[in-house]
Amino acid sequence: MDDIKKNSVLVVDDENSNIMALTHILNPEYTVYAAKSGQNAIKAAEKYLPDVILLDILMPGMDGYAVITALKNSEETQNIPVVFITGLKSTGDEEKGLTLGASDYIAKPFSPAIVKLRVRNQIKMLDQLRTIERLSMIDQLTNLPNRRSFDMRLNLEWNRAQREQESISILVIDADRFKNYNDVYGHQQGDAALQAISKIFTQTLRRYGDFAARWGGEEFVVLLPNTDSNGALDVAEQIRMRVEAMEIPRADGSKTKVTVSIGVNTELPARHSSHESFISKADKALYKTKESGRNKVCIL
Repeated sequence: MDDIKKNSVLVVDDENSNIMALTHILNPEYTVYAAKSGQNAIKAAEKYLPDVILLDILMPGMDGYAVITALKNSEETQNIPVVFITGLKSTGDEEKGLTLGASDYIAKPFSPAIVKLRVRNQIKMLDQLRTIERLSMIDQLTNLPNRRSFDMRLNLEWNRAQREQESISILVIDADRFKNYNDVYGHQQGDAALQAISKIFTQTLRRYGDFAARWGGEEFVVLLPNTDSNGALDVAEQIRMRVEAMEIPRADGSKTKVTVSIGVNTELPARHSSHESFISKADKALYKTKESGRNKVCIL
């Protein structure tokens, strides 16, 4: 049985015959949703977040131009490619649609082959954009989310913690004396050490919302939503102990070891508090850790 999730298409047309024809054309390859009015189209787009929308222009009440305007003005649906399906022939109509953000046009009466090709082209471009976006959010050495990805996640979780009045914790983690490690063993072995540390996060962080990222250089961050200071200190100590216990193999068969210092901060975000100061306090705790001898966990 094929468990691969199919791409999805939302067909918007007030004529049943057109919906049935397009569903028949696309159904073997895509999951097809349908809406018969502009208002229902917007609701379906927000509910299903389809990969592509095929949108009729001439519909009673809310026409295709009004629908695409609403879709492009919504943060949830603005990036979904919209392909107009229309019997309108003038270049003015086509220009208007493209100006409003349409990705392509299919003329009525439509050819099954053309419909398939146009939808396939939109899916292909979408996949390329998603790949680029994913790569821009991942640190290539460790395969952890990068700083940009962390900043986005922090903003989301901070706002949630503020709204729901829940504690949120952060760990700032630094590999101890990493410059010396690189000087002794070389940068390639240094990369291997960072990769080994990264794997510890996967082993330690068990909850769905917990989030680890490479902050830059030899520094990492871990975000722990809905976690008080005791819980954060416990996770930090698990990470510290696991890093201390691990052995990192070298090309000659020998093994090396590293340790980490961890600064912890926990807050219940107030209405006007900032996540910049949230991170800054964890940084200060990290500095305190290094001042007191490294390979420790500290909280202010």
